[in-house]
Amino acid sequence: MMKPKLLVVDDESGIVDMVRSYFQSEYEILTAYSGREALEKVPARPDLILLDINMPEMDGLTVCRKIREYVSCPVLFLTARIESTDQIAGFRAGADDYIVKPFDLDELGARIAAHLRREQRRQVSAAVRFFGDLSIDYSARTVHRNGENIPLSKREFDIVELLSMNAGQVFDRERIYELVWGLDGGGSSDTVMEHIRKIRSKLSVVSLDSYIETVWGVGYKWVG
Repeated sequence: MMKPKLLVVDDESGIVDMVRSYFQSEYEILTAYSGREALEKVPARPDLILLDINMPEMDGLTVCRKIREYVSCPVLFLTARIESTDQIAGFRAGADDYIVKPFDLDELGARIAAHLRREQRRQVSAAVRFFGDLSIDYSARTVHRNGENIPLSKREFDIVELLSMNAGQVFDRERIYELVWGLDGGGSSDTVMEHIRKIRSKLSVVSLDSYIETVWGVGYKWVG
């Protein structure tokens, strides 16, 4: 099992070294000693970032604002002070938590573990959606109702995924064909009608709910 990645960013090398030596048995540690170096390490996709606020040139708030559009992992600010105005600015920049220097390494470890667990739960819940008694696992690409598996072909699941992930939004046949088969599909949008008929048939075996509703003259949408 791969270790979670921590990116530790602080211009004080002593703090970086201390955190690395304490946590390296538990986590893969990436290090940066400036805001600019932190931006260079972000493409390595850390699972959590420890980010010093008060760094020269580019401070932690600036780094956080720059990466938040691309990075969803927890960001914990390391700071020597914790005024309410600093806190507000940090949360607005996208921080998830604050650790005040000097910090206790055991407490820091507990905070890191708690944020990683929360992130894991968030990712799991995002991978599964429930529509009444129907559950769709987008990672496993399976559909169940009350524990009973509903066997779908690859294209059938692709259509269910597209519609259910955008529940309530109407897609016409051409758009479904384009998104599921691609522009080079080589067939026609009539194929969509046939696949939706098969999906409905399979769902009707286990449920009275239709889930895929026809919007006459427009297309299809997911309801549930």
